Amino acid sequence: MALGYIGVLTVRVEMPWVSNLKEKRALVRPVVERLKARYPLTVARLDGLDAHDWEVIGVATLSNDYGWVEETLRMAADFIAREGEYRVAWEETDITVLGGEEDDEI
Repeated sequence: MALGYIGVLTVRVEMPWVSNLKEKRALVRPVVERLKARYPLTVARLDGLDAHDWEVIGVATLSNDYGWVEETLRMAADFIAREGEYRVAWEETDITVLGGEEDDEI
């Protein structure tokens, strides 16, 4: 029996028209901050911090309800796609089971 689920969403956003880091941060940072405030998530800017035209945003959540984790990550992905002045190049969702029958032997 699963103890819970950890869900991770990774999203790469691209803005090839942006010419400097300050302009990119002004597009990405407000979306990240609003996402943290609106949903029960941990959100971080993971990669591309020194690139001016792309960035990878990571989102994580934890629950004992698989459906809730899945739906929350879907809402986060939709929010990221809808709220920013960039284009989503790709997104990946991974949900990991915590605990389980194999852990009962320990």
